[in-house]
Order: sequence, then structure tokens, then C-alpha cells
Amino acid sequence: MTNSLPTVDKQLKHRINAGQVAVANQVDFFHRQFGEVQSDWKEDDTRVTFADFAISEKIFAELRKSFPKDDFCSEESNPLDEVQELQARYAWVLDPIDGTNNYALGIPICAISLALLKNGLPVYGLLYDMSRKILIKGGPGLGLYDGRASARVKSSPVDSQSLVGLHFPLKPEDYERLRPLLTERRIRSLGSGALNLAYAAVGRLDGAIDYKVKVWDLAAGYALLLAGGGEFHYLGKPVFPLKKFHPRLPPAPFYAGSSCFCQYMQGMLSGGPNEGV
Repeated sequence: MTNSLPTVDKQLKHRINAGQVAVANQVDFFHRQFGEVQSDWKEDDTRVTFADFAISEKIFAELRKSFPKDDFCSEESNPLDEVQELQARYAWVLDPIDGTNNYALGIPICAISLALLKNGLPVYGLLYDMSRKILIKGGPGLGLYDGRASARVKSSPVDSQSLVGLHFPLKPEDYERLRPLLTERRIRSLGSGALNLAYAAVGRLDGAIDYKVKVWDLAAGYALLLAGGGEFHYLGKPVFPLKKFHPRLPPAPFYAGSSCFCQYMQGMLSGGPNEGV
């Protein structure tokens, strides 16, 4: 899981290295609990397991030892907690298991997703892909690696062979907006918003669309996508720079991927809300 970083600020490099170690230290536990751990359902109708809480606590406990003044944000924070104002220069945003439904059922399309933010913007993403047993990592100006291989977004035009990641179910109005995509393109619904975005970043998908994703699902993938030369477009209010955190934050719908894919989406959704990076 090691690749040399370009010359970067020592504080940033220290955090990137520490984040890699913290994620790597949870991989064995992640695999041991796979398909075996008991699960419950949260108020928002999403599944949660003991492993989600354990991984969240262990990763943040390890990082706090070195960076006690950083902000720490996890999907598995207590929903009764007050809104967390992000005041530190660096913040960590964690989804301990993205694709928990798959994970609990023994479907290996799931990931540990950790993002490092600087002044509210994702500057590095670390995503452990269980299905391929590799770490996808990178950040804008810092390179992008799909395991040991350097990677980037696809450069080919959208055509009949293009693959697009999409989360179902869709609201009827969203289905109608996406009808050309759904009837003309090859869709993949992986059950992991973080992996959809990461796979677009490394060129395994042309792009991804999600109307239900939350900030912890997309923070790492956002950094990975920009590292790979991709584009990210909100379908609503921008979430970055992130200034406040709470586990009941609203969805952050988007489409993202290669420039060709985003041009295709812009043509389809012309006239709708659209802000890009």
C-alpha cells in the first residue's frame, strides 16, 4: 500500500501516511467480520453493524493520538449530538463501511472510505476496496493510485460500451430526467456510492450519478476523482468546503466522471441546477 508522494507540506504528508496506516490496520478486522456480523436498521432505513462502529472508533482513536487538534467526522457519530462546527485546519471524514448492506449480506462490494480535508476541501482520499483487496488513494496534485498502478479517468467518448454507476431506487421525477441514460447506456448499481465515485476516478466507470449520497460517502471519492483529472458537478447545494457536520446532513446529489461523461450529462440535464468543479 505504499507509493512515494510528490513533494508536499510535511503536515499534509504526515497525515496522509498516518491515514494509510490507520486504514490498513483495520483491513483484517474488516475481512473477519464480513458476512458474519449482526446488523440493525437506523432511523433513515440504512443498515448498520458492530463493525461500522468498531472501525470508526479504532481509526479515529489512532489518528487522534497524532493529530488531537484535527476535526473528526464519521457517519456513525451519535445522531443526538449537536452539529459539529469544523474549526481546525484539517478534518477527517470517515465512512467506516460504505456498502454496509452488501457487507452484512456477504456481498464483497464494500469499502472503508477515509477523506482528509484541508480548510473544508477534500485533499486526499483513501478507499480500501474489499472486492479487489486493494487501496485506492490520491489527491489533487498528489497522484492517483489504483492499488500500485497509477490511474486516471477515462478519456474516451461516451458510447454504447460506456459504464455508468447509479444508485437505485430513483424518484419518478429523477427517473424521467435520466430516461435517455437508462435506456441508452450500461448501468451498474453497486450498492456503494464511494466505490461508484472511486471507480469513475480510476477509469473503471465513465462516470457516476447519485441522488442519495451523503458527505461521508463522497468525500474520499471527490478527492480521488479530482486527482484523476475528472469533473464533479453538484445537482444541488455544494457541500465543500465543509463547515459543519452532523450524521443527519441532507443528501448531496451529483454527477461526476470524465469530461466526456460530464458533457453528456450536461446535455441531458440542460436547464437544471448545475455547479461544477
